[in-house]
Amino acid sequence: MNDSPQTFERYLALDVHKHYLVAGGVNTQQQIVMPPRRFDFGEWAVWSAKHLKPTDALVLEATTNTWTFYDQIAPRVGRCVVAHPGLMKVIASARVKTDKRDVLHLACALAANLIPEVWVPPLEVRELRALLSHRRRLVKMRTMTRNRLNSVIHRYNLTPPRGELFTTPKYRDWWAGLNVSPTEHLRIRQDLATLDHLEPEIAEVGAELHRLSTVAPWAEQTPYLMQLPGFGIIVAMTVLAAIGDITRFPSAKKLVGYAGLGASVHASGETYRTGGITSKGGKTCAGFWSKRRASRCCTTITGSKSTRAWKSGSVPTKPSS
Repeated sequence: MNDSPQTFERYLALDVHKHYLVAGGVNTQQQIVMPPRRFDFGEWAVWSAKHLKPTDALVLEATTNTWTFYDQIAPRVGRCVVAHPGLMKVIASARVKTDKRDVLHLACALAANLIPEVWVPPLEVRELRALLSHRRRLVKMRTMTRNRLNSVIHRYNLTPPRGELFTTPKYRDWWAGLNVSPTEHLRIRQDLATLDHLEPEIAEVGAELHRLSTVAPWAEQTPYLMQLPGFGIIVAMTVLAAIGDITRFPSAKKLVGYAGLGASVHASGETYRTGGITSKGGKTCAGFWSKRRASRCCTTITGSKSTRAWKSGSVPTKPSS
């Protein structure tokens, strides 16, 4: 939530769907000044260019196409906020849920400064995250394909030759000569063809990640992470994509909390106990690395030159390994 005391003439909200959106708004007194209205995306582009003003504040929930709308809207309004949909309890837990009600709930929460905001990553962070997600999907497909081929060996009690069975050309004759049904041969051929297709694609994505690690804004921070045991280019770029701009964290403790590596605490009355990590960042930091590896990462990044904002006026600290 924003602590800014700035007020606006209108507090608008968007409920964005796959093929259309619903917009509505209230004023500072939370009186409806724009009744909920449905737009298709073409109509919205024309309407927003004519009617959005710097005296407006606007909120939309994080979804698949949020960043496209944010990039279009943010320059036209005084404030643009992306809301965390999971933390908007008034909408998520509503017993009567319609697009019009959701829009007005969002607009009123924005007017009351009660929106749980999502950090809006810059374009280079979004692109890096998308590239890493693409690589994870390719690797997952490769793993599933390899597992199916291994299952063939297990089902028929076969003894395979030593070496890499799936990508070595000399072993293709071994697969082709298996005494299995024609249907099984068909599946084996197609799985091997899938691996032949996936391997160069994964290598191409890896090469692009290597290139990105040598250019701004990643070139300065990557060498610090590469000093850590177990960190290669893929892991380092994954860490940087999950964190984004390190200076947005006021302290190292905030980064640990974002990564989900802080201990959970239950303190009520005379009861005080701690538990495992919170894992709130399970799909960012803690989901990508082990607890020990991510802890080392937080230590290293917080000691890098890019976090001198945390230590204003102090001597730059060398990265810790």
